[in-house]
Amino acid sequence: MNAWLLPEQISDVLPSEAFTVESLRRRLLDDAVAHGYELVIPPMLEHVDSLLSGAGQDLELQTFKLVDPLSGRTLGLRADMTPQAARIDAHLLNRKGVTRLCYCGSVVHTHAQGVNATREPLQFGVELYGHAGLEADIEVQRLAVQGLRLGGVRHMTLALSDARLVRGILGGMMAGPEHIGQILEALARKDVPRLQQLTQGTQTEQRDAILALPDLFGDVSILAQARAVLPDRPLVAQALADLERLARLHACPDVDVQIDLADLRGYHYHTGVIFGLFAASEPDALVRGGRYDEIGATFGRPRPATGCTLDLRALARHHPRPVARPAILARWSTAPGYHAAVQALRARGECVIEQPVEAVLEGLSFDCDRELAFDGEGWDVRPYHAG
Repeated sequence: MNAWLLPEQISDVLPSEAFTVESLRRRLLDDAVAHGYELVIPPMLEHVDSLLSGAGQDLELQTFKLVDPLSGRTLGLRADMTPQAARIDAHLLNRKGVTRLCYCGSVVHTHAQGVNATREPLQFGVELYGHAGLEADIEVQRLAVQGLRLGGVRHMTLALSDARLVRGILGGMMAGPEHIGQILEALARKDVPRLQQLTQGTQTEQRDAILALPDLFGDVSILAQARAVLPDRPLVAQALADLERLARLHACPDVDVQIDLADLRGYHYHTGVIFGLFAASEPDALVRGGRYDEIGATFGRPRPATGCTLDLRALARHHPRPVARPAILARWSTAPGYHAAVQALRARGECVIEQPVEAVLEGLSFDCDRELAFDGEGWDVRPYHAG
C-alpha cells in the first residue's frame, strides 16, 4: 500500500479550498457572535456514554470507538458536537436563562452521510438553550439561512417537518415498540402498501391519518389539507400552526419553503420542528437542525433546546474560489535595512514573500505584482512582472 494513500472518503484540504473554508469559518462564527452566541471548543474524544447521550442509534452507528489505555473505558471520536454542547450547557455552565453556544471543529463518521460527503466534516453549529417558544426556532433558522448566503448559495429550499405530528397521531396506539418502529420506517420510506398492512386493526381515525401522511408534502398550502385529514389533537394542531407560521415567515425570493409531514429524519432525537436547507445543485441538505428538548436529561438537567449544524467543506463548494492575493516579492538579502523594510511592509498589512534569488515562486494563492528592491539609497517597492 502506498504510504500517501488516505482512507476512503477522507481527504486533505488543499490551499485554495482551505482558504475558502477558513474564511467561511470566521464569517459564520463572527455572525453567530453578533447574535449573542458564545464560542465553545469541546474535545475530540469523550467517554462514549457521554458522547452518545440522548442521541439515538443513528449517532452510535456513526461513532468510532476505542479503549482508553489510562482508564480502560470506552472512548468515542465525536461524530456530532451537539451532544457535547448540551453537556456544556447542562453540566458546566448551568445557567438559568437563555444560553447561546456556537462551535466549529472536525467530526468523524464511520460512514459518509451523503453522496458527495466526507467522513471528516468540519462541523459548524449553533445551539440555543432555555427557551421553548417558536422564537428560538425562528432565530436558529434565520442564522442557518444567513449562513448559506454567506457561503455563496444564491437560492435554497427550506424543508420543514415536525416530530410532534407523528407522536400526536400515534399516541394511544395499542402496539409494541417494535411494531411502532416498523410503522415509522414505512412512513420514512413513504411505503403506503406496507403502512396499509401494518395498520390493519388500528382504529379508523388513526389509520386514515397514518396513511395520509406520505402524501402530505408540498408548499404551505398542504397544511390546509393536513388539517382536514389529520385528527384534531393538541400536538397535531400546534405542530401545524407552527409550521404555517415558519413557512410564511421564511418565504422570500431566494428561499423556497417545502413541507413534508412524513419526514422523520431524527425522529427519535427531535421533539418539535425539524428543518433542512438544500441548495439547488446538492442532493443532500447543507444544513440540518431542529428542536431537541430532551437531550440534557442524561446530564441531570433537561432544557428546551434547538439548533443546527452544517459542514463547512460542503458549503465551500458553493463559494467563489478566492482570487490570488496581491503580494510583494522580496529576494533574500543580508544588505543593511532589508529585514527592517520587510517587517515594516508586513506591519502595514502587506503580504511579503521572501525567496532565494534564483527561486521560482509556485502556487496559485499569491500574485506577486510588486517587488522589494534596493534603489541605491534604500529599500523601495516597485512593480514586478514575472519572467
